[in-house]
Amino acid sequence: MDATDDALLTSGDLEDFGRFYDRYARTLLGFFQRRTGNPEVAADLTAETFAAALVSRARYVPQEAGAGAWLFAIAHRRLSDYRRRGRAEERMRARLGMEPVAVGEEDVEMIRWLGEEVATQMVEDLEEDQRDAIRAHVLEDQGYAEIARRGRLSESTVRKRVSRGLKILRDRVGESR
Repeated sequence: MDATDDALLTSGDLEDFGRFYDRYARTLLGFFQRRTGNPEVAADLTAETFAAALVSRARYVPQEAGAGAWLFAIAHRRLSDYRRRGRAEERMRARLGMEPVAVGEEDVEMIRWLGEEVATQMVEDLEEDQRDAIRAHVLEDQGYAEIARRGRLSESTVRKRVSRGLKILRDRVGESR
């Protein structure tokens, strides 16, 4: 049986963190590609997100939303930093002694493909309430309160829909490997 994301993240073992990375790297690349439209920036932000997760994993406390949601919260902060500064931060890479990510032409094409089709289709295959909640919160960066107000729902209902939809997506990504 595969270890849960929470178990991989909290074990303290670098190999387990590598398995956690393997579960989410493609998804994060697609996430950043859709938002930046730049494969090099997408690769750089993905590396920064995992570097931040590696450094702060000891502070992670398992929650209902799971380690994937925690990772995407880090990703959203990295993306906000990038948008605010116009470039990906190098602080975290320097702290870990990491070099900038070199992206080859094949990788560029793969990142673009991930950003366009795979994630979009996986979201489309969700139930309508989960699909709409994930589109609004994850793809359009809308807050839970805003989504709840617009949909005349409670904020906890929106959070549950996003959480359940993301769990289904995580499970499907795991099955496709």
